[in-house]
Amino acid sequence: MNSRRIIDDQLYTHFVTFACDRRRKLLSLDQPKRIVLGTLSQELRRINGKCVGFVIMPDHVHVLVWFPEPGRLSGFMHEWKRSSSRSIREWYCQKKLHYFDDADIGDRFWTPRYHAFEIYEQEKLEEKLVYMHMNPVRAGLVSRAIDWPWSSARWYELRKPVGIPIQWVE
Repeated sequence: MNSRRIIDDQLYTHFVTFACDRRRKLLSLDQPKRIVLGTLSQELRRINGKCVGFVIMPDHVHVLVWFPEPGRLSGFMHEWKRSSSRSIREWYCQKKLHYFDDADIGDRFWTPRYHAFEIYEQEKLEEKLVYMHMNPVRAGLVSRAIDWPWSSARWYELRKPVGIPIQWVE
């Protein structure tokens, strides 16, 4: 079991990764990805946070977030995961899509934990952005990062909207 402690006692950008439970591809369809983005935006507005970048993959999410005061990451992640999983499950049920096997009905949507990496330096922030944006290319989903509609790459490369405000943090 990973005992890495997440430190959230200073103002810095957090690089956060979390996945669908058992790495199931529960985010393969567009609407679940829209829900993840919508709830991200909602939770950031609620606590006055900023999204520096993101990518939503079929089975996991990477995000760079910043909060105006320390100690916000845990509550933010709890609410984002709780709200998005509930909304996505409801959507699947309304559409009568049997994405969950009978055995999966009571299962978790997200893994219980998330991994966070504190970013103190501009160089490391840029490295994480490139890593994130190249995920769909490495996975063979697109040939160029800007072609994946579920990331902030288009905002950085072309200044095109990506469904959520992107704000660079100095």
